[in-house]
Amino acid sequence: MNIPTSTFTPASASYLRCAALGLVAGLVSVSALAQGVYRIVGPDGRVSYSDQPPPATNARPVTAATGSANSANAPLPFELRQVSNRYPVTLYSSSECAPCNSGRNLLNARGIPYAEKTINTNEDAEALKRLSGQASLPFLTIGSQQIKGYSDSEWTQFLDAAGYPKQSALPTAYRRAAPTPLVAVQAPATAAAPGQTTAQSQSVEAPAAPSVTPPVTNPAGIRF
Repeated sequence: MNIPTSTFTPASASYLRCAALGLVAGLVSVSALAQGVYRIVGPDGRVSYSDQPPPATNARPVTAATGSANSANAPLPFELRQVSNRYPVTLYSSSECAPCNSGRNLLNARGIPYAEKTINTNEDAEALKRLSGQASLPFLTIGSQQIKGYSDSEWTQFLDAAGYPKQSALPTAYRRAAPTPLVAVQAPATAAAPGQTTAQSQSVEAPAAPSVTPPVTNPAGIRF
Protein backbone atom coordinates (compact mmCIF):
# COMPACT_ATOMS: atom_id res chain seq x y z
CA MET A 1 0.00 0.00 0.00
CA ASN A 2 1.47 3.40 -1.04
CA ILE A 3 1.00 6.32 1.36
CA PRO A 4 1.06 9.74 -0.29
CA THR A 5 3.99 11.83 0.96
CA SER A 6 1.65 14.77 1.47
CA THR A 7 -0.25 12.88 4.19
CA PHE A 8 2.76 11.20 5.87
CA THR A 9 3.29 13.60 8.76
CA PRO A 10 5.50 13.25 11.88
CA ALA A 11 2.33 12.44 13.80
CA SER A 12 1.64 9.56 11.42
CA ALA A 13 5.18 8.26 11.89
CA SER A 14 4.79 8.40 15.69
CA TYR A 15 1.51 6.48 15.48
CA LEU A 16 3.08 3.77 13.33
CA ARG A 17 5.99 3.42 15.77
CA CYS A 18 3.56 3.00 18.69
CA ALA A 19 1.54 0.41 16.77
CA ALA A 20 4.70 -1.52 15.92
CA LEU A 21 5.84 -1.47 19.57
CA GLY A 22 2.39 -2.70 20.66
CA LEU A 23 2.54 -5.56 18.16
CA VAL A 24 6.01 -6.59 19.36
CA ALA A 25 4.85 -6.52 23.00
CA GLY A 26 1.86 -8.68 22.11
CA LEU A 27 4.07 -11.20 20.36
CA VAL A 28 6.39 -11.34 23.37
CA SER A 29 3.40 -11.97 25.67
CA VAL A 30 2.12 -14.75 23.44
CA SER A 31 5.60 -16.28 23.32
CA ALA A 32 5.84 -16.18 27.13
CA LEU A 33 2.47 -17.88 27.48
CA ALA A 34 3.46 -20.53 24.97
CA GLN A 35 6.59 -21.30 27.01
CA GLY A 36 4.46 -22.01 30.09
CA VAL A 37 3.66 -20.42 33.41
CA TYR A 38 5.53 -21.61 36.48
CA ARG A 39 3.99 -22.07 39.93
CA ILE A 40 6.43 -20.96 42.62
CA VAL A 41 6.08 -21.78 46.31
CA GLY A 42 8.23 -19.50 48.47
CA PRO A 43 9.94 -20.43 51.76
CA ASP A 44 7.01 -18.86 53.63
CA GLY A 45 4.51 -21.00 51.72
CA ARG A 46 3.19 -18.15 49.57
CA VAL A 47 2.38 -19.12 45.98
CA SER A 48 3.20 -16.94 42.97
CA TYR A 49 3.28 -17.41 39.20
CA SER A 50 5.94 -16.38 36.68
CA ASP A 51 6.87 -17.04 33.08
CA GLN A 52 10.53 -17.40 34.12
CA PRO A 53 11.65 -20.71 35.68
CA PRO A 54 13.39 -19.92 39.00
CA PRO A 55 16.37 -21.98 40.21
CA ALA A 56 14.23 -23.39 43.02
CA THR A 57 13.25 -27.03 42.60
CA ASN A 58 9.68 -26.41 43.76
CA ALA A 59 8.66 -24.64 40.54
CA ARG A 60 6.77 -26.70 38.02
CA PRO A 61 4.89 -25.79 34.84
CA VAL A 62 1.14 -25.34 35.22
CA THR A 63 -0.66 -27.44 32.63
CA ALA A 64 -4.31 -27.45 31.61
CA ALA A 65 -6.38 -30.03 33.46
CA THR A 66 -7.61 -32.86 31.29
CA GLY A 67 -10.62 -33.52 33.54
CA SER A 68 -11.48 -37.18 33.29
CA ALA A 69 -13.44 -39.42 35.62
CA ASN A 70 -11.16 -42.24 34.56
CA SER A 71 -7.77 -40.58 34.70
CA ALA A 72 -6.03 -43.84 33.76
CA ASN A 73 -7.95 -43.92 30.48
CA ALA A 74 -7.23 -41.96 27.35
CA PRO A 75 -9.40 -38.81 27.36
CA LEU A 76 -12.66 -39.09 25.46
CA PRO A 77 -13.26 -36.98 22.34
CA PHE A 78 -14.89 -33.65 23.16
CA GLU A 79 -18.38 -34.40 21.82
CA LEU A 80 -18.50 -37.88 23.37
CA ARG A 81 -17.31 -36.49 26.71
CA GLN A 82 -20.07 -33.87 26.64
CA VAL A 83 -22.77 -36.46 25.94
CA SER A 84 -21.51 -38.91 28.57
CA ASN A 85 -21.37 -36.14 31.20
CA ARG A 86 -24.90 -35.00 30.35
CA TYR A 87 -26.44 -38.47 29.98
CA PRO A 88 -24.26 -41.03 31.79
CA VAL A 89 -25.05 -44.67 31.02
CA THR A 90 -25.20 -47.40 33.69
CA LEU A 91 -25.88 -51.08 32.99
CA TYR A 92 -27.26 -53.30 35.75
CA SER A 93 -26.51 -56.93 34.97
CA SER A 94 -25.91 -60.40 36.36
CA SER A 95 -23.57 -63.21 35.40
CA GLU A 96 -26.58 -65.50 34.87
CA CYS A 97 -28.41 -63.07 32.55
CA ALA A 98 -28.13 -63.86 28.82
CA PRO A 99 -29.96 -60.67 27.67
CA CYS A 100 -27.44 -58.69 29.73
CA ASN A 101 -24.70 -60.02 27.47
CA SER A 102 -26.65 -58.85 24.41
CA GLY A 103 -27.05 -55.39 25.90
CA ARG A 104 -23.40 -55.22 26.87
CA ASN A 105 -22.37 -56.21 23.35
CA LEU A 106 -24.52 -53.43 21.88
CA LEU A 107 -22.95 -50.82 24.18
CA ASN A 108 -19.44 -52.07 23.43
CA ALA A 109 -20.05 -52.13 19.67
CA ARG A 110 -21.23 -48.50 19.69
CA GLY A 111 -18.35 -47.40 21.91
CA ILE A 112 -20.61 -46.19 24.72
CA PRO A 113 -18.67 -45.30 27.89
CA TYR A 114 -20.74 -46.84 30.68
CA ALA A 115 -20.55 -48.09 34.25
CA GLU A 116 -21.71 -51.61 35.10
CA LYS A 117 -23.31 -52.66 38.37
CA THR A 118 -23.70 -56.38 39.08
CA ILE A 119 -26.69 -57.96 40.83
CA ASN A 120 -25.42 -61.19 42.39
CA THR A 121 -26.66 -61.13 46.00
CA ASN A 122 -29.98 -60.73 47.75
CA GLU A 123 -28.82 -57.30 48.96
CA ASP A 124 -28.16 -56.29 45.36
CA ALA A 125 -31.62 -57.53 44.35
CA GLU A 126 -33.32 -55.52 47.09
CA ALA A 127 -31.40 -52.40 46.11
CA LEU A 128 -32.39 -52.92 42.47
CA LYS A 129 -36.06 -53.18 43.45
CA ARG A 130 -35.84 -49.87 45.31
CA LEU A 131 -34.10 -48.28 42.34
CA SER A 132 -36.24 -49.53 39.44
CA GLY A 133 -39.42 -50.72 41.13
CA GLN A 134 -38.86 -54.29 40.01
CA ALA A 135 -36.13 -56.92 39.86
CA SER A 136 -35.93 -57.68 36.13
CA LEU A 137 -32.60 -57.59 34.30
CA PRO A 138 -31.01 -56.09 32.36
CA PHE A 139 -31.76 -52.61 33.61
CA LEU A 140 -30.27 -49.60 31.80
CA THR A 141 -30.22 -45.94 32.76
CA ILE A 142 -29.33 -43.13 30.33
CA GLY A 143 -29.28 -39.98 32.39
CA SER A 144 -32.62 -40.06 34.24
CA GLN A 145 -34.23 -42.35 31.64
CA GLN A 146 -34.82 -45.93 32.82
CA ILE A 147 -35.10 -48.85 30.39
CA LYS A 148 -36.22 -52.20 31.79
CA GLY A 149 -35.32 -55.31 29.83
CA TYR A 150 -33.31 -55.56 26.64
CA SER A 151 -34.55 -54.46 23.25
CA ASP A 152 -32.06 -53.66 20.49
CA SER A 153 -34.36 -51.14 18.84
CA GLU A 154 -35.39 -49.45 22.11
CA TRP A 155 -31.85 -49.11 23.43
CA THR A 156 -30.68 -47.81 20.06
CA GLN A 157 -33.51 -45.27 19.96
CA PHE A 158 -32.68 -43.84 23.38
CA LEU A 159 -28.92 -43.78 22.75
CA ASP A 160 -29.53 -41.92 19.47
CA ALA A 161 -31.84 -39.44 21.21
CA ALA A 162 -29.20 -38.77 23.87
CA GLY A 163 -26.70 -37.91 21.11
CA TYR A 164 -24.32 -40.85 21.36
CA PRO A 165 -22.45 -41.63 18.11
CA LYS A 166 -23.73 -44.55 16.06
CA GLN A 167 -20.20 -45.87 15.63
CA SER A 168 -17.47 -46.14 18.23
CA ALA A 169 -15.41 -42.98 18.74
CA LEU A 170 -13.46 -44.30 21.73
CA PRO A 171 -9.66 -43.93 21.64
CA THR A 172 -7.76 -47.15 21.08
CA ALA A 173 -6.13 -46.79 24.52
CA TYR A 174 -9.49 -46.52 26.31
CA ARG A 175 -10.13 -49.19 28.94
CA ARG A 176 -13.48 -49.80 30.60
CA ALA A 177 -13.75 -49.91 34.37
CA ALA A 178 -14.42 -53.32 35.87
CA PRO A 179 -18.01 -54.05 36.95
CA THR A 180 -18.75 -53.46 40.63
CA PRO A 181 -21.52 -54.82 42.90
CA LEU A 182 -24.56 -52.60 43.33
CA VAL A 183 -24.21 -52.97 47.11
CA ALA A 184 -20.61 -52.58 48.25
CA VAL A 185 -19.29 -55.24 50.63
CA GLN A 186 -17.85 -53.67 53.77
CA ALA A 187 -15.43 -55.30 56.21
CA PRO A 188 -16.76 -55.67 59.77
CA ALA A 189 -15.31 -53.28 62.34
CA THR A 190 -12.92 -54.83 64.87
CA ALA A 191 -13.26 -54.02 68.57
CA ALA A 192 -10.19 -53.41 70.75
CA ALA A 193 -9.19 -56.27 73.00
CA PRO A 194 -9.47 -55.77 76.79
CA GLY A 195 -6.54 -53.70 78.04
CA GLN A 196 -5.57 -52.65 74.53
CA THR A 197 -5.10 -48.93 73.92
CA THR A 198 -6.79 -47.04 71.11
CA ALA A 199 -3.51 -46.59 69.29
CA GLN A 200 -2.82 -50.31 69.55
CA SER A 201 -6.28 -51.17 68.26
CA GLN A 202 -5.81 -48.87 65.29
CA SER A 203 -2.58 -50.62 64.38
CA VAL A 204 -4.36 -53.94 64.04
CA GLU A 205 -5.07 -54.60 60.38
CA ALA A 206 -8.75 -55.07 59.59
CA PRO A 207 -9.69 -58.40 58.01
CA ALA A 208 -10.00 -58.41 54.26
CA ALA A 209 -13.47 -57.94 52.80
CA PRO A 210 -15.05 -61.29 51.97
CA SER A 211 -15.24 -62.06 48.29
CA VAL A 212 -18.70 -62.27 46.77
CA THR A 213 -19.26 -65.54 44.93
CA PRO A 214 -22.16 -65.46 42.45
CA PRO A 215 -24.84 -67.89 43.58
CA VAL A 216 -25.55 -70.94 41.50
CA THR A 217 -29.15 -69.85 41.20
CA ASN A 218 -30.37 -66.35 40.52
CA PRO A 219 -31.12 -64.09 43.52
CA ALA A 220 -34.66 -64.41 44.75
CA GLY A 221 -37.12 -62.43 42.70
CA ILE A 222 -34.85 -61.65 39.74
CA ARG A 223 -36.19 -62.62 36.33
CA PHE A 224 -34.61 -62.33 32.90
